[in-house]
Amino acid sequence: MLKEEVWFDGDEVIKYSLAYINHLVMGTDNGRVLGYDNGHGYHHRHFMGEVETFEFTTFEEVVERFEGEVQALWRQEDGE
Repeated sequence: MLKEEVWFDGDEVIKYSLAYINHLVMGTDNGRVLGYDNGHGYHHRHFMGEVETFEFTTFEEVVERFEGEVQALWRQEDGE
């Protein structure tokens, strides 16, 4: 399952949360395998239960990065 929540103030993204959820792959963190968000006042990436900050440039770049990582994970899960 993919989850996307984006809040705007006019054209500006002020809050976002992108998540790939698969309870078969990740039994903790509510099944979140991969996620990006700016909750708690900073931009960070979730991966397999670990959290790390990352350098934010644009929301569009975060979406592109997230989608690329999800595609790679799906290929890995499918055994390609």
